[in-house]
Amino acid sequence: MTYETRLTKAKTFADIFDIVRDVVEEYLGVDQAGLMVGITDLGSHGRGFVGAFYSLDANMIIINKRPLHRLMQTKPSMYTHYLFHVMLHEYVHSIGSYDEIQTRMIVQEISAQFFGETHPVTEFSTNLDKYLPDLTYPDSGFQPPEDMNIEFVKGIDRKNTNYIN
Repeated sequence: MTYETRLTKAKTFADIFDIVRDVVEEYLGVDQAGLMVGITDLGSHGRGFVGAFYSLDANMIIINKRPLHRLMQTKPSMYTHYLFHVMLHEYVHSIGSYDEIQTRMIVQEISAQFFGETHPVTEFSTNLDKYLPDLTYPDSGFQPPEDMNIEFVKGIDRKNTNYIN
């Protein structure tokens, strides 16, 4: 099954994360074990936001749920593609690419190789500004987070789980 088909069929964050891991392992030959993923409201500012970040100390990706919610309101068909893009970007950080420009280039290369130049995943990696109206709330100034509790995503490290529940 192609990565594009897998992404189309993905139903959960864990499904999308598995695809991220697989494309990175195939492209770069590396894998990051023990990674956690959490979702929280990181707020927004004007026509921008922090989509996600990787915490080296906690070995954790934190995803901002505000743009996810906004995308569900404006372009739900793009939700999975955006989430894949954000997870891929932060996963590349997690394997040791800490330079932002280098990370963006790697994400763009991976996206184009596995999804093609015109796929939404690749478009997110080449021109996120194109999608900002769908990811931000119109005419909003600084909007602080409403709730900073982190919801941890279950089943993220399925590949490296070797115990029985």
